[in-house]
Amino acid sequence: MNKNHYDYIICGGGASGLLLTFRMCNDPFFKNQRILLIEKESKNTNDKTWCFWESGESDLEPIVYKKWSKAYFGANDFEMDFEMDPFQYKMIRSIDFYQYMKNQLASFKPLTQIREKVCEISENEVTTDVQSYHGDKIFSSIFDPKSLYQQQKYPVLLQHFVGQIVQTQKACFDPDKIEFMNFKVPQKGNTRFMYLLPLTPKKALLEYTLFSENPLDHKEYVSAIAAFLKQLPTGGYEILEEEEGKIPMTCYRFDLKNSPKLLHIGTAGGWTKASTGYTFQRINEKTKALVEFLKKGQPLNQFSKRDRFWFYDLLFIDVLSKDNANGADLFRRMFQKNKPENIFKFLNEKSAIGQEILIMRSFNVLQFVGALWKRLF
Repeated sequence: MNKNHYDYIICGGGASGLLLTFRMCNDPFFKNQRILLIEKESKNTNDKTWCFWESGESDLEPIVYKKWSKAYFGANDFEMDFEMDPFQYKMIRSIDFYQYMKNQLASFKPLTQIREKVCEISENEVTTDVQSYHGDKIFSSIFDPKSLYQQQKYPVLLQHFVGQIVQTQKACFDPDKIEFMNFKVPQKGNTRFMYLLPLTPKKALLEYTLFSENPLDHKEYVSAIAAFLKQLPTGGYEILEEEEGKIPMTCYRFDLKNSPKLLHIGTAGGWTKASTGYTFQRINEKTKALVEFLKKGQPLNQFSKRDRFWFYDLLFIDVLSKDNANGADLFRRMFQKNKPENIFKFLNEKSAIGQEILIMRSFNVLQFVGALWKRLF
Protein backbone atom coordinates (compact mmCIF):
# COMPACT_ATOMS: atom_id res chain seq x y z
CA MET A 1 0.00 0.00 0.00
CA ASN A 2 1.25 3.49 -0.88
CA LYS A 3 2.14 5.12 2.43
CA ASN A 4 0.95 8.48 1.07
CA HIS A 5 -2.47 7.15 0.13
CA TYR A 6 -5.40 7.73 2.50
CA ASP A 7 -9.08 6.95 2.46
CA TYR A 8 -9.87 10.45 3.71
CA ILE A 9 -7.77 13.62 3.70
CA ILE A 10 -8.89 16.63 5.75
CA CYS A 11 -7.19 19.91 4.85
CA GLY A 12 -7.24 22.47 7.65
CA GLY A 13 -7.33 21.98 11.40
CA GLY A 14 -9.72 24.73 12.42
CA ALA A 15 -13.19 24.18 13.85
CA SER A 16 -14.65 22.31 10.86
CA GLY A 17 -11.58 20.20 10.13
CA LEU A 18 -11.09 19.18 13.75
CA LEU A 19 -14.76 18.46 14.39
CA LEU A 20 -15.04 16.33 11.26
CA THR A 21 -11.89 14.41 12.22
CA PHE A 22 -13.12 14.00 15.78
CA ARG A 23 -16.50 12.64 14.70
CA MET A 24 -15.04 10.27 12.13
CA CYS A 25 -12.49 8.88 14.58
CA ASN A 26 -15.22 8.35 17.19
CA ASP A 27 -17.39 6.35 14.79
CA PRO A 28 -16.66 2.59 14.52
CA PHE A 29 -17.47 2.74 10.81
CA PHE A 30 -14.11 4.42 10.15
CA LYS A 31 -11.93 2.31 12.46
CA ASN A 32 -10.20 0.53 9.55
CA GLN A 33 -9.91 3.64 7.37
CA ARG A 34 -6.77 5.72 6.94
CA ILE A 35 -7.44 9.37 7.78
CA LEU A 36 -4.99 12.24 7.27
CA LEU A 37 -5.35 15.68 8.86
CA ILE A 38 -3.14 18.44 7.45
CA GLU A 39 -2.73 21.73 9.37
CA LYS A 40 0.14 24.20 9.06
CA GLU A 41 -0.21 25.85 12.49
CA SER A 42 0.31 24.51 15.99
CA LYS A 43 -3.05 25.92 17.22
CA ASN A 44 -1.81 26.70 20.73
CA THR A 45 -3.21 30.20 21.24
CA ASN A 46 -6.66 31.55 22.08
CA ASP A 47 -7.25 33.15 18.68
CA LYS A 48 -11.06 32.94 18.58
CA THR A 49 -14.17 32.82 20.73
CA TRP A 50 -17.06 30.73 19.43
CA CYS A 51 -20.61 31.21 20.67
CA PHE A 52 -23.88 29.48 19.87
CA TRP A 53 -27.23 28.60 21.39
CA GLU A 54 -28.66 25.14 21.89
CA SER A 55 -31.09 23.28 24.10
CA GLY A 56 -29.68 20.57 26.32
CA GLU A 57 -26.08 19.41 26.29
CA SER A 58 -23.78 18.07 23.59
CA ASP A 59 -20.53 16.12 23.44
CA LEU A 60 -18.66 19.45 23.57
CA GLU A 61 -20.07 20.34 26.99
CA PRO A 62 -16.71 19.65 28.76
CA ILE A 63 -15.15 22.67 27.03
CA VAL A 64 -18.03 25.14 27.34
CA TYR A 65 -16.37 28.06 29.11
CA LYS A 66 -19.57 29.77 30.22
CA LYS A 67 -23.28 29.72 29.42
CA TRP A 68 -26.15 32.12 29.96
CA SER A 69 -29.93 31.80 30.11
CA LYS A 70 -30.83 35.51 29.88
CA ALA A 71 -30.26 38.07 27.15
CA TYR A 72 -30.83 41.70 26.16
CA PHE A 73 -31.66 43.27 22.81
CA GLY A 74 -31.53 47.03 22.37
CA ALA A 75 -32.24 49.60 19.67
CA ASN A 76 -32.77 53.34 19.95
CA ASP A 77 -36.57 53.08 20.17
CA PHE A 78 -36.94 49.56 21.56
CA GLU A 79 -35.26 47.30 24.08
CA MET A 80 -36.09 44.07 25.85
CA ASP A 81 -34.73 41.61 28.38
CA PHE A 82 -35.70 38.02 27.75
CA GLU A 83 -35.13 34.43 28.77
CA MET A 84 -33.27 32.22 26.30
CA ASP A 85 -35.38 29.19 27.34
CA PRO A 86 -35.41 26.49 26.00
CA PHE A 87 -31.94 27.46 24.80
CA GLN A 88 -28.76 28.40 26.56
CA TYR A 89 -26.20 30.70 25.03
CA LYS A 90 -22.79 29.03 25.19
CA MET A 91 -19.21 30.17 24.79
CA ILE A 92 -16.19 28.08 23.83
CA ARG A 93 -12.67 29.49 23.80
CA SER A 94 -10.59 28.25 20.90
CA ILE A 95 -7.60 27.37 23.09
CA ASP A 96 -9.79 24.99 25.10
CA PHE A 97 -11.23 23.54 21.90
CA TYR A 98 -7.81 22.98 20.33
CA GLN A 99 -6.42 21.34 23.46
CA TYR A 100 -9.48 19.13 23.87
CA MET A 101 -9.26 17.97 20.27
CA LYS A 102 -5.54 17.37 20.58
CA ASN A 103 -6.10 15.14 23.60
CA GLN A 104 -9.03 13.31 22.03
CA LEU A 105 -7.35 12.68 18.68
CA ALA A 106 -4.02 11.53 20.13
CA SER A 107 -5.25 7.97 20.73
CA PHE A 108 -6.96 7.29 17.39
CA LYS A 109 -4.94 4.75 15.41
CA PRO A 110 -6.58 5.40 12.01
CA LEU A 111 -5.48 9.05 12.15
CA THR A 112 -2.25 10.63 10.92
CA GLN A 113 -1.65 14.31 11.67
CA ILE A 114 0.98 16.40 9.90
CA ARG A 115 1.95 20.06 10.16
CA GLU A 116 2.46 21.20 6.59
CA LYS A 117 1.09 23.96 4.38
CA VAL A 118 -1.44 22.91 1.75
CA CYS A 119 -0.44 24.40 -1.60
CA GLU A 120 -2.80 22.74 -4.06
CA ILE A 121 -5.84 20.45 -3.98
CA SER A 122 -7.12 18.43 -6.92
CA GLU A 123 -9.69 15.66 -7.26
CA ASN A 124 -7.56 12.95 -5.65
CA GLU A 125 -4.39 14.71 -4.57
CA VAL A 126 -3.23 17.24 -2.00
CA THR A 127 0.15 18.88 -2.50
CA THR A 128 1.85 20.54 0.45
CA ASP A 129 5.10 22.44 0.80
CA VAL A 130 6.72 19.09 1.60
CA GLN A 131 5.16 16.39 -0.60
CA SER A 132 1.95 15.07 -2.19
CA TYR A 133 -0.76 12.85 -0.71
CA HIS A 134 -3.45 10.88 -2.49
CA GLY A 135 -6.93 10.44 -1.08
CA ASP A 136 -10.14 8.69 -2.08
CA LYS A 137 -12.13 11.55 -0.55
CA ILE A 138 -10.82 15.01 0.29
CA PHE A 139 -12.30 17.69 2.56
CA SER A 140 -11.00 21.26 2.54
CA SER A 141 -11.74 24.05 5.00
CA ILE A 142 -9.15 26.35 3.40
CA PHE A 143 -10.99 29.51 2.46
CA ASP A 144 -9.95 31.30 -0.74
CA PRO A 145 -11.92 34.54 -1.16
CA LYS A 146 -10.83 35.24 -4.76
CA SER A 147 -13.78 33.65 -6.53
CA LEU A 148 -16.16 35.16 -3.97
CA TYR A 149 -15.08 38.70 -4.79
CA GLN A 150 -14.73 38.13 -8.53
CA GLN A 151 -18.49 37.55 -8.90
CA GLN A 152 -21.38 40.00 -8.60
CA LYS A 153 -24.42 37.74 -8.54
CA TYR A 154 -24.37 37.36 -4.75
CA PRO A 155 -23.63 40.37 -2.52
CA VAL A 156 -20.86 39.94 0.04
CA LEU A 157 -21.03 41.60 3.44
CA LEU A 158 -18.63 41.00 6.30
CA GLN A 159 -19.28 40.45 9.94
CA HIS A 160 -16.17 42.25 11.15
CA PHE A 161 -15.27 43.05 14.73
CA VAL A 162 -12.70 43.67 17.37
CA GLY A 163 -13.32 42.11 20.76
CA GLN A 164 -11.70 42.92 24.09
CA ILE A 165 -11.85 41.11 27.39
CA VAL A 166 -11.77 43.82 30.04
CA GLN A 167 -11.37 43.74 33.81
CA THR A 168 -13.10 46.61 35.62
CA GLN A 169 -12.47 48.05 39.05
CA LYS A 170 -16.15 48.04 40.01
CA ALA A 171 -18.86 45.44 39.45
CA CYS A 172 -20.81 46.73 36.45
CA PHE A 173 -21.84 43.61 34.49
CA ASP A 174 -24.73 41.23 35.08
CA PRO A 175 -22.95 37.85 34.89
CA ASP A 176 -26.20 36.05 34.04
CA LYS A 177 -27.25 38.13 31.03
CA ILE A 178 -25.62 38.70 27.66
CA GLU A 179 -26.19 41.70 25.43
CA PHE A 180 -26.99 39.83 22.24
CA MET A 181 -27.26 42.92 20.07
CA ASN A 182 -27.06 46.48 21.37
CA PHE A 183 -27.68 48.89 18.51
CA LYS A 184 -27.55 51.91 20.81
CA VAL A 185 -24.28 52.98 19.25
CA PRO A 186 -23.83 55.45 16.36
CA GLN A 187 -24.71 53.61 13.15
CA LYS A 188 -22.80 55.94 10.78
CA GLY A 189 -24.56 54.56 7.71
CA ASN A 190 -23.86 50.91 8.57
CA THR A 191 -25.26 48.09 10.69
CA ARG A 192 -23.27 48.46 13.94
CA PHE A 193 -23.84 47.01 17.39
CA MET A 194 -22.12 46.12 20.64
CA TYR A 195 -22.06 42.49 21.72
CA LEU A 196 -21.32 41.83 25.38
CA LEU A 197 -20.63 38.55 27.16
CA PRO A 198 -20.23 39.02 30.94
CA LEU A 199 -17.83 36.53 32.52
CA THR A 200 -18.02 37.91 36.08
CA PRO A 201 -19.46 41.12 37.56
CA LYS A 202 -16.08 42.75 36.82
CA LYS A 203 -15.01 40.96 33.66
CA ALA A 204 -16.57 40.78 30.19
CA LEU A 205 -15.90 40.26 26.51
CA LEU A 206 -17.10 43.22 24.44
CA GLU A 207 -17.14 43.10 20.65
CA TYR A 208 -17.80 46.09 18.44
CA THR A 209 -19.39 44.44 15.42
CA LEU A 210 -20.48 45.55 11.96
CA PHE A 211 -22.39 43.91 9.14
CA SER A 212 -21.01 45.87 6.19
CA GLU A 213 -18.83 45.59 3.09
CA ASN A 214 -15.53 46.98 4.35
CA PRO A 215 -13.52 46.68 7.58
CA LEU A 216 -12.60 49.75 9.62
CA ASP A 217 -9.26 50.98 10.89
CA HIS A 218 -8.41 49.10 14.06
CA LYS A 219 -8.51 52.27 16.15
CA GLU A 220 -12.17 52.86 15.26
CA TYR A 221 -13.25 49.55 16.81
CA VAL A 222 -11.16 50.22 19.90
CA SER A 223 -12.53 53.75 20.26
CA ALA A 224 -16.11 52.47 20.03
CA ILE A 225 -15.51 49.93 22.81
CA ALA A 226 -13.92 52.63 24.95
CA ALA A 227 -16.88 54.96 24.36
CA PHE A 228 -19.31 52.21 25.34
CA LEU A 229 -17.40 51.42 28.55
CA LYS A 230 -17.29 55.12 29.41
CA GLN A 231 -21.08 54.96 29.91
CA LEU A 232 -20.71 52.23 32.55
CA PRO A 233 -19.62 52.67 36.18
CA THR A 234 -16.41 50.69 35.65
CA GLY A 235 -14.21 52.66 38.06
CA GLY A 236 -11.51 52.17 35.44
CA TYR A 237 -10.53 49.04 33.56
CA GLU A 238 -7.70 47.16 31.90
CA ILE A 239 -7.72 45.19 28.66
CA LEU A 240 -6.71 41.57 29.26
CA GLU A 241 -7.09 40.11 25.76
CA GLU A 242 -8.00 41.26 22.26
CA GLU A 243 -9.22 39.43 19.17
CA GLU A 244 -10.53 40.42 15.78
CA GLY A 245 -12.33 38.73 12.96
CA LYS A 246 -13.81 39.03 9.47
CA ILE A 247 -16.52 36.53 8.53
CA PRO A 248 -18.12 36.56 5.06
CA MET A 249 -21.90 36.91 5.00
CA THR A 250 -23.07 35.76 1.59
CA CYS A 251 -25.24 33.22 -0.23
CA TYR A 252 -22.57 32.67 -2.85
CA ARG A 253 -22.71 29.10 -4.20
CA PHE A 254 -19.61 27.66 -2.53
CA ASP A 255 -21.15 24.22 -3.06
CA LEU A 256 -20.65 24.45 -6.84
CA LYS A 257 -16.92 23.94 -6.24
CA ASN A 258 -17.58 20.51 -4.76
CA SER A 259 -17.10 17.34 -6.78
CA PRO A 260 -17.80 13.64 -6.21
CA LYS A 261 -14.51 13.27 -4.34
CA LEU A 262 -13.88 16.80 -2.99
CA LEU A 263 -16.04 18.64 -0.47
CA HIS A 264 -15.43 22.12 0.91
CA ILE A 265 -16.39 22.48 4.57
CA GLY A 266 -16.73 25.26 7.15
CA THR A 267 -16.67 28.83 5.85
CA ALA A 268 -15.04 27.54 2.64
CA GLY A 269 -18.12 25.38 2.09
CA GLY A 270 -20.68 28.10 2.76
CA TRP A 271 -21.51 26.76 6.22
CA THR A 272 -21.56 30.25 7.76
CA LYS A 273 -25.11 31.49 8.39
CA ALA A 274 -25.31 34.31 5.86
CA SER A 275 -27.76 36.52 7.76
CA THR A 276 -25.90 36.46 11.09
CA GLY A 277 -22.33 35.27 10.55
CA TYR A 278 -22.74 32.47 13.11
CA THR A 279 -20.76 29.41 12.06
CA PHE A 280 -19.76 27.13 14.96
CA GLN A 281 -23.09 25.41 15.65
CA ARG A 282 -23.71 24.89 11.94
CA ILE A 283 -20.29 23.24 11.70
CA ASN A 284 -21.17 21.12 14.73
CA GLU A 285 -24.40 19.89 13.16
CA LYS A 286 -23.13 19.55 9.60
CA THR A 287 -20.13 17.44 10.60
CA LYS A 288 -22.48 15.05 12.39
CA ALA A 289 -24.65 14.86 9.27
CA LEU A 290 -21.60 14.47 7.04
CA VAL A 291 -20.34 11.45 8.97
CA GLU A 292 -23.71 9.74 8.46
CA PHE A 293 -23.68 10.74 4.79
CA LEU A 294 -20.22 9.20 4.26
CA LYS A 295 -21.49 5.82 5.39
CA LYS A 296 -23.82 5.73 2.37
CA GLY A 297 -20.94 5.95 -0.11
CA GLN A 298 -22.58 8.68 -2.18
CA PRO A 299 -20.69 11.34 -4.19
CA LEU A 300 -19.60 14.20 -1.94
CA ASN A 301 -21.22 16.88 -4.10
CA GLN A 302 -24.62 15.44 -3.19
CA PHE A 303 -24.17 16.35 0.48
CA SER A 304 -24.97 20.04 0.35
CA LYS A 305 -28.50 21.01 -0.65
CA ARG A 306 -30.10 24.45 -0.80
CA ASP A 307 -33.33 24.90 1.13
CA ARG A 308 -35.80 27.65 1.99
CA PHE A 309 -33.50 29.06 4.68
CA TRP A 310 -30.84 29.70 2.05
CA PHE A 311 -33.44 31.68 0.11
CA TYR A 312 -34.49 33.65 3.21
CA ASP A 313 -30.85 34.57 3.81
CA LEU A 314 -30.42 35.50 0.15
CA LEU A 315 -33.22 38.06 0.33
CA PHE A 316 -32.01 39.35 3.71
CA ILE A 317 -28.49 39.95 2.41
CA ASP A 318 -29.87 41.55 -0.76
CA VAL A 319 -31.87 44.02 1.36
CA LEU A 320 -29.06 44.69 3.84
CA SER A 321 -26.43 45.22 1.14
CA LYS A 322 -28.65 47.69 -0.70
CA ASP A 323 -29.38 49.69 2.46
CA ASN A 324 -26.71 48.87 5.01
CA ALA A 325 -27.97 51.45 7.49
CA ASN A 326 -31.20 49.45 7.70
CA GLY A 327 -29.83 46.56 9.78
CA ALA A 328 -30.79 47.93 13.19
CA ASP A 329 -34.39 48.40 12.01
CA LEU A 330 -34.56 44.88 10.52
CA PHE A 331 -33.46 43.23 13.74
CA ARG A 332 -35.59 45.59 15.87
CA ARG A 333 -38.72 44.60 13.94
CA MET A 334 -37.90 40.93 14.34
CA PHE A 335 -37.43 41.11 18.12
CA GLN A 336 -40.30 43.53 18.67
CA LYS A 337 -42.90 41.37 16.92
CA ASN A 338 -41.84 37.78 17.63
CA LYS A 339 -41.13 35.52 20.57
CA PRO A 340 -37.37 35.16 21.19
CA GLU A 341 -37.75 31.37 21.17
CA ASN A 342 -39.15 31.47 17.64
CA ILE A 343 -36.42 33.87 16.48
CA PHE A 344 -33.64 31.60 17.69
CA LYS A 345 -35.32 28.55 16.17
CA PHE A 346 -35.56 30.47 12.90
CA LEU A 347 -31.90 31.53 13.00
CA ASN A 348 -30.96 27.91 13.78
CA GLU A 349 -33.07 26.81 10.78
CA LYS A 350 -35.28 24.68 13.02
CA SER A 351 -38.48 26.70 12.75
CA ALA A 352 -41.85 25.74 11.29
CA ILE A 353 -43.36 27.42 8.24
CA GLY A 354 -45.98 29.21 10.35
CA GLN A 355 -43.29 30.75 12.57
CA GLU A 356 -41.33 31.81 9.51
CA ILE A 357 -44.33 33.55 7.97
CA LEU A 358 -44.82 35.56 11.17
CA ILE A 359 -41.17 36.57 11.17
CA MET A 360 -41.30 37.59 7.51
CA ARG A 361 -44.36 39.72 8.20
CA SER A 362 -42.33 41.66 10.77
CA PHE A 363 -40.27 43.36 8.09
CA ASN A 364 -41.01 46.08 5.58
CA VAL A 365 -42.68 43.88 2.98
CA LEU A 366 -41.93 46.23 0.07
CA GLN A 367 -38.19 45.92 0.67
CA PHE A 368 -38.29 42.16 0.43
CA VAL A 369 -40.75 42.12 -2.47
CA GLY A 370 -38.31 44.37 -4.34
CA ALA A 371 -35.43 42.04 -3.57
CA LEU A 372 -37.52 39.03 -4.65
CA TRP A 373 -38.55 40.74 -7.87
CA LYS A 374 -34.93 41.51 -8.69
CA ARG A 375 -33.90 37.90 -8.04
CA LEU A 376 -36.69 36.49 -10.20
CA PHE A 377 -36.30 38.85 -13.14
